[in-house]
Amino acid sequence: MAAVTKAAAPRSLGPLARPRTAILVGLLVLSAIGWGLVAWQAGSDSSISMRGGMEKGLDLTMGMAAPLFLGMWVAMMVAMMFPAAAPMILLFDRVERGKREAGRSFVPTAYFVGAYLAIWTAFGVLAFALAVVVDRLVTNAGWDTGQWARFGGILLIAAGLYQLTPLKDVCLSKCQSPMSFLMTSWRDGKAGAIQMGLLHGAYCVGCCWLLFVILLPLGIMNVAAMVVIALFVFGEKCLPVGTRLARAGALALVVFGVVVTLMPSALPTTVG
Repeated sequence: MAAVTKAAAPRSLGPLARPRTAILVGLLVLSAIGWGLVAWQAGSDSSISMRGGMEKGLDLTMGMAAPLFLGMWVAMMVAMMFPAAAPMILLFDRVERGKREAGRSFVPTAYFVGAYLAIWTAFGVLAFALAVVVDRLVTNAGWDTGQWARFGGILLIAAGLYQLTPLKDVCLSKCQSPMSFLMTSWRDGKAGAIQMGLLHGAYCVGCCWLLFVILLPLGIMNVAAMVVIALFVFGEKCLPVGTRLARAGALALVVFGVVVTLMPSALPTTVG
């Protein structure tokens, strides 16, 4: 706690400036690599859309086995979430580098980042399982494109309503204030860094999970949808108007969901 308070005190960044810049550049480079992998996968697999109809099923996993799906999922999370998580990661690194400069035991930032990604990877396992279950249910039920699109509309409405729940508010507040998170959740040592990474990842998942579930109807590797969601997540977490943006997003999702439910052709992946 004292280390966090000291790190927050105004002072010249001096020796900390270069390492912080290196970490920020590293996060952005990893994000760019993630976007590149996602774009490559999206371009090589036309099954992300239903333009060809549903005669062969939805194939929400895009024909990928679990390991490959999870690999692409991690790339997607790195691409979409690292820019929004950068303030938290940089603040953690600042605290630990301050301890290092003072000659005290410190923890590499990789422990925190690795634990953060572990939470999103675990969510990816659930996403893969959900995709498999939905594929089978839709195939067994013999749904046509319109029925699936209406189900997608319901998911969009649910995502919008979730934006207005107390749980969303709690998780979003933790993501919006890295200093508050560290002040209330700081743990020393490597185990502590892992615990904090897991906890922050859990708050992040709690904040955004339905925004990723709606990629099922929009397209798991729909790059355009991913860009919009990534920008929205960054805005609600990192901009001063984040809370108002979250509310505006709720309205947009509910309205779009209602439109899709009434007019299935409004869902981009149902365009013939």
